[in-house]
Amino acid sequence: MKWAAMLTLAAGAVQAGDLGPRPDFPPVEMEAVELGRLLFYDPVISGNRNISCGTCHHPDLGTSDGMSLSVGEGGVGLGPDRVFDPQDMPEERIPRNAPGLWNLGAAEFTVMFHDGRLEEAADQPDGIRTPLGADMIAGFDSVLSAQAMFPVLSGDEMAGHYSENEISESVRLSNLTGESGAWVRIADRVAAIPEYRARFDAVLEEGAPIRFTDIANVLADFISFEWRADESPFDIAMAGGKPLPGAAERGRLLFYGEAGCSGCHSGWLQTDHGFHAIAVPQIGPGKAARFESHARDEGRIRVTGAAEDAYRFRTPSLRNVTLTAPYGHDGAYATLEGVVRHHLDPVAALRAYDRGQAVLHEMPWAEDWAILDTPEEVERIAAANELAPVALSDAQVAEILAFLEALTDREAAEGRLGVPETVPSGLPVDR
Repeated sequence: MKWAAMLTLAAGAVQAGDLGPRPDFPPVEMEAVELGRLLFYDPVISGNRNISCGTCHHPDLGTSDGMSLSVGEGGVGLGPDRVFDPQDMPEERIPRNAPGLWNLGAAEFTVMFHDGRLEEAADQPDGIRTPLGADMIAGFDSVLSAQAMFPVLSGDEMAGHYSENEISESVRLSNLTGESGAWVRIADRVAAIPEYRARFDAVLEEGAPIRFTDIANVLADFISFEWRADESPFDIAMAGGKPLPGAAERGRLLFYGEAGCSGCHSGWLQTDHGFHAIAVPQIGPGKAARFESHARDEGRIRVTGAAEDAYRFRTPSLRNVTLTAPYGHDGAYATLEGVVRHHLDPVAALRAYDRGQAVLHEMPWAEDWAILDTPEEVERIAAANELAPVALSDAQVAEILAFLEALTDREAAEGRLGVPETVPSGLPVDR
């Protein structure tokens, strides 16, 4: 952000023009949106036909799942009510919090995932950099559509574990695009269902082959349409309409002034799309390669290899943030007040972390506290912290929370198309 704009914000006088251009949402076709809606809630694209995108990103749970760390494969039900399948117990938790999907269709979102491992890159084939490298396929319309390829390849998320089904077997063999590749098998499943075949005929052209990229593109169209949230009380006030209530307005002035929140949570959608280390407590299995045996999640460094990126994670947008608890890349904080207070003194908050803040399904075999139980690991996280302490009173914290509430677009939260009663595969829909 330019220094002149930062000084304006620091003075607490931020105006609409100081936030930059309003978010741009590329247009979508309703036939594609409606097709994407059905596929989003249809478990047919998971290996064992038992998990949909909506299982971990459900509108009733703020387009997340209400858990610090999700249980994908091996679970039945939604969010806190999800239980283990005794015939197919989960091996471990998904290592990062399921993020909300608000406004991901905006053109400014050019990186995906907490560590940004999927991002726009002009020097890459199809303009997208991914961990798949040469195995990346062409045909994705955007990074939002390309992100759909990762959950379906994850054994703990949607693919299922090795030997359970043909999708997971293909993934284990790193066979993604061949005749029996994982993406091809998923696309063939969808194409074999008459209603999907007819709907894709309308979106593509009659008889055109259905590729996984076509599935991902309509999923992105649905997400972009369904969870566009840019008509909050904040938006209305900044456009010259109804002013924010007193507490929320005072919170806005703090947010863009004394509290310094806008240093990272900038722009209309309250994110700089950057990566920052703020000493969030580490819970869960962490992120390690197959040849590694640790529970650390070092964030962006695993993408860039740059030492300065250790423990940096992407700045989340704060739109509809009141709906998306728990908070943090691993959901370490159950409440919005908890994570706001963490920002006031991250290192002290890390060292005094209350483990009761974590919202986890009981999993006795999981080593959820391996990092926090190891002092040298805690010190690694603390040493990477970039935020200086900020002194705010309890009343000021309450005002910031009132401002964050004013970022909620209630119409978007209620949903536009909603959850379908049935899907073309005939499989059960999570509701």
